[in-house]
Amino acid sequence: MNRNVLMMLFAFLMVLGGCSQAKTSEEIIYVAAASDLYHALTEIGDEFTKETGIEVEFTFGSTGLLTQQIQEGAPFDLFAAAQESYIDKLIDKKAVEKDSKEYYALGRIAILSSDSGREEIKLDDLLSPEVKSITIANPEHAPYGKAAKEALEASGIWNEIEPKIVYAENIRQAFQYVESENADAGIIALALLQETDLPYELIDEKAHSPIKQTLGIPMQSEKKEESKKFTEFILSKQGQEILEKYGFDLP
Repeated sequence: MNRNVLMMLFAFLMVLGGCSQAKTSEEIIYVAAASDLYHALTEIGDEFTKETGIEVEFTFGSTGLLTQQIQEGAPFDLFAAAQESYIDKLIDKKAVEKDSKEYYALGRIAILSSDSGREEIKLDDLLSPEVKSITIANPEHAPYGKAAKEALEASGIWNEIEPKIVYAENIRQAFQYVESENADAGIIALALLQETDLPYELIDEKAHSPIKQTLGIPMQSEKKEESKKFTEFILSKQGQEILEKYGFDLP
């Protein structure tokens, strides 16, 4: 009799464990995010999971390409874009909920050199014959690439250095090109440079259009409540302090 009771109890606990595991797997939100957020948003996601138990899985890429995927119905629960206009476009297409739009940070760009022996690097240094390749994210679909091109045009050197330009798929890939010395220099999101030993120089924010980073919840999301909680966490004091730590200006 005791053995039968124990067996039934064991079976009951196994069923309970299976239910608990299923519930945990459901408590995941899928977030599409601009590549400049790789470090900052990963840290924010970890802290959010500790507080709420809700897991966050990220897909990082260029804002333009992620916008296209969401417009085509990609199953994301939140989209953290690098530029407001892309969220507005998705709202117009009825692919993102209008009321979910939030401005969460202002991005900055910097010029980075692959030469660790340099003490500094400035935009005019890109004209040097020693600098043979310069990488930026593709301005056609990456807000940081667009800002980089604007800064180079404002400095009056774009036409001279354009033949040296190597376009990266997104801003994180541009950073990897410089870090791996596949490019001599690049214009990179400041948020990706907090742990690098390579020399970099912040570019005047007046040299380009503001990189107004904005998020929104896609219409097709089935985790809207969880996504709202994550949005609130990003906008909270804790979330904003993490963004500031990685070089973002706050709204």
